[in-house]
Amino acid sequence: MPEGHDRELAFELFRQAYDHQLRGELDEAIELYKRSLEACPTAEAYTFLGWTYSFMSQWDEAIAECRKAIEVDPDFGNPYNDIGAYLIEKGQWDEAVPWLEKACAARRYESHFFPHFNLGRICEHKRQFRQAMDHYKRALELSPQYTLAARALRRLQAMMN
Repeated sequence: MPEGHDRELAFELFRQAYDHQLRGELDEAIELYKRSLEACPTAEAYTFLGWTYSFMSQWDEAIAECRKAIEVDPDFGNPYNDIGAYLIEKGQWDEAVPWLEKACAARRYESHFFPHFNLGRICEHKRQFRQAMDHYKRALELSPQYTLAARALRRLQAMMN
C-alpha cells in the first residue's frame, strides 16, 4: 500500500457513504466517497461514487468516476458494466457495447449477468431479437433468479410466437 494511505479509514468512510446512498442521502454519500478516496483510492469507491452520480442522472460525472476505477483496477468488472449502462441511458447504444463486452470478460466480477442483460437491451433496441434472447438466456444461466432477464426473455418469446 502506498505511503500515506489509510485503508481502514477508507473502508469505514466507504461503508458510511454506502449507508447514506441507500437512504437516498446522495450529497452526503458523495462527500464520504470522496473522503474515502482521499484516504485510499480504490476501484470500488470510484465506481460507487459514479453510481451515486447516476442516481442524480449525472451521466458524464458517473462515467468519469468509472474511468478512474478502471485506472486503479482494470480487472474490476463493475465500472465497465456501469459505463455501458450509463451510455445506454444517454442513448449512446453502440458506444455502450465495447464496455459491456469488457465487463463480460472481466476477471474480478461476480455479476456477469448484468452486462449480458444490458447487451440484450441493446440488441432488443436494435430489433435484433434473437441476439437479445441469447443475451437474456445467458444472464439467466449466470443468475437464475434475475427477474428482469426472465421477464425480458418471456416478453420476446411471446412476441416471436
